[in-house]
Amino acid sequence: MRILVVGAGAIGGYFGGRLLEKGEDVTFLVREKRKQQLEKYGLLAESVHGDMTFPEPKTIQAGEKADAFDVILLSTKAYHLEGAIEDIRPFTGDSTLILPLLNGIAHMDQLTAAFGAANVLGGLCFIETTLGESGKVIQTSPVHDFVFGERSGEKTERILKLQEAFSGTKANFRLSENIEQEMWHKYLFISTLSGVTSLFRSPIGPIREQSFGLNSVKEVLKEAAAIMRGLGAPLAEGIEETQVKKIHEMGYEMKSSLQRDMEKGQAIEADHFFGYLLEKADILELSTPIINAIYANLKVYEKNSL
Repeated sequence: MRILVVGAGAIGGYFGGRLLEKGEDVTFLVREKRKQQLEKYGLLAESVHGDMTFPEPKTIQAGEKADAFDVILLSTKAYHLEGAIEDIRPFTGDSTLILPLLNGIAHMDQLTAAFGAANVLGGLCFIETTLGESGKVIQTSPVHDFVFGERSGEKTERILKLQEAFSGTKANFRLSENIEQEMWHKYLFISTLSGVTSLFRSPIGPIREQSFGLNSVKEVLKEAAAIMRGLGAPLAEGIEETQVKKIHEMGYEMKSSLQRDMEKGQAIEADHFFGYLLEKADILELSTPIINAIYANLKVYEKNSL
């Protein structure tokens, strides 16, 4: 199976590397700067699950010619998605599978509009990873989960073939028969974690130990879940309580990736996460004071920092 990984960054470089390590046919779609970096240093990864070194990973750039790939893994940020869609379009065929790992849900409409609903799978990942010096992928957490599946939940011939390609790696690739629900659950959790940590400019520990902070966590969950259920999202009963418990179990100094991006003065996914929710809340005529405050805070950041 020919696999194209869009980007060789923290997420694509890690999971693509694990597939390369197994012996799968993996190509990375990269921009010129990353291509030069890979040519000089190779694809390097430092991980608690075992380091990886690939001196000459296969790369391709937008505009180059190549046969259609069997599956394309997308782990780009939402604000880069439109460009990524145009970059990968020449590398797709009638049966190419598009497997996105973006957080949120809004990207699914963009991808199905571009490539057809039948070609777009559901996907998500749980991993803490970043790029270090020389573009080395640094992964320090025990969690390195890659979840995928047919959005219908069916175990089709093509998804079983993909499962076979993903099996036997040193990362946790898992086929889900309920990927739609898992994607919405992650969206709910990430929106809550990124929302409160960015609003309070704090790791989760100091937030949850204060009554007003914990109440804010619960209110974000309540508001976001109401919107999602209004959209017909298949949220599990009691998911809010489950996620409050998960918040309590997180490390005291845990920050969201959105908060870390703000601390670095980088672009953020304010519209993808919260703008989408508020747009739907307006249609559903739902009150969302905490999410409104979070979104306003992020838009002020964007105006002042970007």
